[in-house]
Amino acid sequence: MYYYSLNEYLKKTFGEKVYKISLDGGMTCPNRDGTLGTRGCIFCSRGGSGEFAADRHLDISAQIEQAKKRIQTKTDCRKFIAYFQPFTNTYAPVSFLRQIFNEAIAPEEIVALSIATRPDCLSGEVLALLDELNQHKPVWVELGLQTVHADTVKYIRRGYPLEVYDDAVERLHKIHVSVITHVILGLPHETKEMMLQSVRYAGERSDGIKLQLLHVLKDTDLLDDYEAGLFRTLTLEEYVDILCDAVEIIPKGTVIHRLTGDGDKKLLVAPLWSGDKKRVLNTINHTFRLRDVRQGKRTYR
Repeated sequence: MYYYSLNEYLKKTFGEKVYKISLDGGMTCPNRDGTLGTRGCIFCSRGGSGEFAADRHLDISAQIEQAKKRIQTKTDCRKFIAYFQPFTNTYAPVSFLRQIFNEAIAPEEIVALSIATRPDCLSGEVLALLDELNQHKPVWVELGLQTVHADTVKYIRRGYPLEVYDDAVERLHKIHVSVITHVILGLPHETKEMMLQSVRYAGERSDGIKLQLLHVLKDTDLLDDYEAGLFRTLTLEEYVDILCDAVEIIPKGTVIHRLTGDGDKKLLVAPLWSGDKKRVLNTINHTFRLRDVRQGKRTYR
């Protein structure tokens, strides 16, 4: 089963393998500081999905150097993407954002800037800054949509309606900033068809998409509902079946940045099978090949 992978896109765009460096800008989120709420999205860890980011107590240049040294013990990679991952990375004064983003893209080996944020945290001033930065190096904005279904949105406490996402995508595309949308597969009470509707919606509007398995983590409100038996997580077989159907409906020009995700093993409660990354990827690849055989396709990438 062919899909347009991030590795393929990066090699085509930059001529070689490129690694992401996860950075921490020291920000918070309107869903945590009392603006929208104080408990965050129901599935979000205390680290704001940034458990693998660099030390937020270091300045950005030091974080980059620390991450490069760690990566270069395993590979001779020469190009990197500066990825601001934890919490909401446009939720700060524009003067501060300008400082840290310019610091991040200053090194020659940083070839792009990727910013994870919420679509309701993209003011006109922020968009002007992103437009300015995009003149120097490519800027990607990663939006946590997760689902298009209103009942699930309320349950997970996302804090904004679908129209806000639509508006953000339109405004980002007007300034030629690439949009990567996050979708979670396995959210409580969603059927397979509901998940595929979210994937189709995001895929048709985005330059890239991240497909993420729902993880139940320690110290989250989601864990309380899981332990109360209010929902169950997907099995590996169920996840891969949904994933295969999702890949088939994503437009061929949309870059698939992720087929699953890694939960911090120190925090992961369920599904525990997701902690065995090699097994998960082998199962995905094997199932993709089987589908190609059944569909009479000869090529697999």
